[in-house]
Amino acid sequence: MQKITLLLCTFLCVATTYAQNSLKILVKNQADQTVLSNVTIMIKGSNLITKTAADGTAGFSNVPNGNQTIIIRNVGFEEQHLNLTFPLTQDKIYEVILTPASDELEEVIVSSTRTSRTIQNTPTRVETIELEEINEKSNMRPANVSMILHESTGIAVQQTSATSANASIRIQGLDGRYTQLLKDGYASFGNFASGLSILEIPPLDLAQVEIIKGPSSTLYGAGAIAGVVNFISRTPREKADFNFILNQSNVGQTNIGAFSMQRKGKLGYSILALTNFQKAYDVDKDDFTELPKTDDFTLHPKLFYYPNEKTTLIIGNAFTKSNRTGGDIFVVNDEADGNHRYFESNKSIRNTSTLDFGYKVNESDLLKVKTSFNYFKRDIAIPDYTFNGINYNAYTDISYLKNISNQSLIFGLNIVYDKFAEQNQIPGLAKNFTTRTAGLYAQQTWDISDRFKLESGIRLDLVNYFNAFYRKNEAFVLPRISALYKINDHWSSRIGGGLGYKTPTLFTEQTETFQYQNLLPLNNVKAEHSYGGTADINYKTAIGEDWLISFNQMFFYTKINNSTILIQDQLGTFHFENTKEPVRSLGFETNAKIIFKEYFKLFAGYTFTDAKANYLPVIQTIRLLPKNKVNLALLYEKESNFKLGLEGYFTDRQYLYNNLQTNSFWEFGFMAEKVFGKISVFINAENFTDTRQSRYKSVVNGSHLNPTFDDIWTHTEGRTFNGGIKLKL
Repeated sequence: MQKITLLLCTFLCVATTYAQNSLKILVKNQADQTVLSNVTIMIKGSNLITKTAADGTAGFSNVPNGNQTIIIRNVGFEEQHLNLTFPLTQDKIYEVILTPASDELEEVIVSSTRTSRTIQNTPTRVETIELEEINEKSNMRPANVSMILHESTGIAVQQTSATSANASIRIQGLDGRYTQLLKDGYASFGNFASGLSILEIPPLDLAQVEIIKGPSSTLYGAGAIAGVVNFISRTPREKADFNFILNQSNVGQTNIGAFSMQRKGKLGYSILALTNFQKAYDVDKDDFTELPKTDDFTLHPKLFYYPNEKTTLIIGNAFTKSNRTGGDIFVVNDEADGNHRYFESNKSIRNTSTLDFGYKVNESDLLKVKTSFNYFKRDIAIPDYTFNGINYNAYTDISYLKNISNQSLIFGLNIVYDKFAEQNQIPGLAKNFTTRTAGLYAQQTWDISDRFKLESGIRLDLVNYFNAFYRKNEAFVLPRISALYKINDHWSSRIGGGLGYKTPTLFTEQTETFQYQNLLPLNNVKAEHSYGGTADINYKTAIGEDWLISFNQMFFYTKINNSTILIQDQLGTFHFENTKEPVRSLGFETNAKIIFKEYFKLFAGYTFTDAKANYLPVIQTIRLLPKNKVNLALLYEKESNFKLGLEGYFTDRQYLYNNLQTNSFWEFGFMAEKVFGKISVFINAENFTDTRQSRYKSVVNGSHLNPTFDDIWTHTEGRTFNGGIKLKL
């Protein structure tokens, strides 16, 4: 009888321990209070495990009695523990809020659309290059942002000079003049001031880079046909931040830079100082430089004033002075003689003064006033010819952001004055040109539902441009629309399109190659008109606790009418004309990212571009444009410890201006960085397989006294090794 009683008691205890208790949990993201699917939930010490559904909920139906610890895990978030005692005293859904992991980048807020929304809730397609990647690319090229952009899908940095290494940015195969460059929203790099632009923007003070591909004229006016690249500076925090970098390369480049910022109460500051030195470098020993002798200096202080919680005033002044001399290396090294006299000299001074005023009318509305004045002076010299000029640019923009329930409304106006004046030229041949623009714009961003968001806008620009030969007045009405649809927690899609225009300019990649020699002033050339759009599909998911996969497929199309073309007459002089034949660019970009345990990161990108100019005879494909391009990067990183990276890039064949095709080529790079507390040491091997143009054919033709140069379609300097030290306080 005692044995039966003992057995019965044991059975009752076991049955009580494994009572059929139920539990239901709802998981949300702390950042935006959205529900999270595919979150792993387990009960500690048992084999009970489940995942949240699309609505963020998950449940158990057989939880044992007693004290239980429920573990909630998701990639990119801090692990949460929920301690409960079963049976529960009440039947309810337990809500768990997950916080993004401390070692993750902060949620990306985009400013180029002026709504200060998260990138996930912005209907306009915006790509961002974030601080982590900027820091990695800064190790490779601390002097400028060319490396940051060159390795981005769908963007090419096109070198325009064999001896001075000048370059411009091309998006979706279109010339650089169709891409608008901004620094903190200020357009200081247009027309003549685009010269040397990306070579004079240092990355040391950047927080992120925002890229809008496709027409973006509603907010930014002329020149935003192919897209907009906005370089966003860092802003000071209460904790002081000091960064110092020293870099040295095997090609003779030395970079010394520092950036510091801090906010104390109502005042804050940031200051960037950078100096770069480059020795003349001739890798193929043909007596002509692949990298010019260079010394340049940048100083950019900014003062931040916060008189109260509603008001912000930012005053800045960026100054850059650059001196670049390439050509015959004997001449560059001051050893010129009767057989060595060719050189190309570029001297420039750029000064941009800015004032940014922001006032929060209430908790959600913002009045913004931005104004800048840019002075750019550039002197170009080759034997028996000089070209020099000054570009003045004044920009003022006043906007008001109004937020109501599920809408953001922006109203604004801006005035732009741009004047180029050629120096030391007879009046009849001076390439002087002035453009004055007044614009009104409005934009609405409408959250129709949690899943569907719409952004639409319209702009009216009145433009007056003139020189000594002609004067034109034109009006442009520029609508634009974008839509975001979140299909579910994994899939989303964006589509958008609009109109654009570009006012006439003499300063293009082609005219840069011959230093504007024998180029006639503009005469009766009208603005170019465009329309185009982009559409994409996005997918993002987590596989288990360790894998995070994202994928983006984007399609683009742009057509430019009334485009300007460069004509050479029988006397050897050049001039621009409008053509009725259009330019069109279409293609697609594919991007994939795979992350394993936050340590291994694999990035893959593919770009297909089919861009044609109907006015070109025989072969209408736009020159110096690869139809296929592949970007690959593998990164292994231990946060605040070390990182290793391997990169590979494939570039397809390209047509040259002589209608010949180049070879396709691969290039590879390697980087490593080790952190020792506040100090980090880095090394890089860029293009370590030594892909360079002179391996296929000599870039320089003719005699030393009167050389000619082939179009530049790949590296001229070959492999580059560099290393340095960074200090962060």
